[in-house]
This record gives sequence, C-alpha cells and structure tokens, in this order.
Amino acid sequence: QVQLVEIGGGLVQAGGSLRLSCAASGRTFSSYAMGWFRQAPGKEREFVAAINWDGGNTDYASSVKGRFTISRDNAKNTVYLQMNSLKPEDTAVYYCAGLYSAHSYGTSRNHHEYAIWGQGTQVTVSS
Repeated sequence: QVQLVEIGGGLVQAGGSLRLSCAASGRTFSSYAMGWFRQAPGKEREFVAAINWDGGNTDYASSVKGRFTISRDNAKNTVYLQMNSLKPEDTAVYYCAGLYSAHSYGTSRNHHEYAIWGQGTQVTVSS
C-alpha cells in the first residue's frame, strides 16, 4: 500500500511561486497515476492536475493551465506541482492522490477514482 505525504505549502504573494512535493512510501509508486486536487473553505474539492505513471500524459484544469506544472520522479517516489503566477483564488488546501493504473496511459479528473490521499498542505496567496 502506498502512503503519501505532501510538503511545500505556505504563504506567498500574488504573482509568486511555490513547489509542492508529494513523497510516496512503498514499492509500487510507478503503478499509480497521480493527481493534485485542492479544496478551499466552503467549496468542493476540485481537480488541479494529473500525470500518468511515466509522465507521458498530463492533464490540467483550465484555471491552472499554463501556470502550474505537474511532474514525477519514480526513482524518488515523488510527484511535484510547480505553481507559478499564483493568484489569491489559488488559496486552498492542496492534496496529492494516487490512482492505481497498472502502467496505463490514462489519468482521471474524478477525485472519487483516487484511492490513496495525502493529508494536505495549505497554500495561501495574498493579494
């Protein structure tokens, strides 16, 4: 079973950058597609970005496309979310999640399909 721990959140001014990391334990990390989701107070959890098992397929929400980049390093059992040009509306708790995909090309935007979740990390963007 893979367990996930996110690090890298914090407070940043609008226009700034942050990089989130999600470290996975276990020996089957490369069998998982990985996603980043976020949840702001009073709002539902929303999809941010996803990446397939080898990084050959990525997907982004329209609200972050061109500003955020998802990547992974299977040798380090880690997935990253580089966030640039941050806006106050990006403020949320960010979660990484794993979807067992057995080395398939696909990813998913549906958080219900992800079985493994980290504890979340707060990102706050001030105006």
